[in-house]
Amino acid sequence: MSKCYRVVFLSVFALLTACHGPQQIRLTISVAASLKEAMTEAEAAYKQSHANIDFANNFGSSGTLAGQIEQGAPVDVFFAAAAKPIDELDAKGLIVAGTRRNLLRNTLVLIAPPNSPLKGFEGLTNSSVRVIALGDPSVPAGQYGRQTLAALHLLDKLNSKIVLAKDVRQVLTYVETGNADAGLVYATDAQASGKVRVVATGDESAHDPIIYPVAVVKGSHSEEAAQKFLEFLGNPATLAIFRSHGFSIAAQ
Repeated sequence: MSKCYRVVFLSVFALLTACHGPQQIRLTISVAASLKEAMTEAEAAYKQSHANIDFANNFGSSGTLAGQIEQGAPVDVFFAAAAKPIDELDAKGLIVAGTRRNLLRNTLVLIAPPNSPLKGFEGLTNSSVRVIALGDPSVPAGQYGRQTLAALHLLDKLNSKIVLAKDVRQVLTYVETGNADAGLVYATDAQASGKVRVVATGDESAHDPIIYPVAVVKGSHSEEAAQKFLEFLGNPATLAIFRSHGFSIAAQ
């Protein structure tokens, strides 16, 4: 190849490379259901400066998501609504060392339909309250809810009224649609809905701390991109997005 042709070839190659831009990367994120709106907004903000990143979200209960990861589901990042699911994955060597951070906090609240006369937790024992929606015991919100009711000495009295939901968003739906007279959800879920009202806020000393940890999953096909996205989640502008959805920031 002559020097002239070589220069032309390299110039064309450089132009084609520039046109194609960075390689497209898809990050698969397993996310606690209560983070749906906030996470969608955060990802949209990230894409504004990282057009080559696409997101595939799997929203659900943290316990179910952890089980899927343990069974080999291809996941890059896990954002849970409790420490236990990530603790268990970490103990099994399924979390990339040094990537975990406790990012957010939340509050547990008692909700009811807007026209409900319910005034507090004690009112759950009234005959007018027939169905109380609570997350399944495998779901963090369900665990926090049961702990709260037990601390108030109400759990045994209310067992016959409790209907279990697969995740906290299903609890919200049960109350929104009138299929439950009350439910225990996160404050952020109540804020995202215009169809329920907050009756009371749970005492934080009555349940385990509601912490949202996030980490890169071992075996990620895009570990470097996943770690960069985790850094983005912890920056001040992104944390402001989470605050706007009612989350508070965990002590770093």
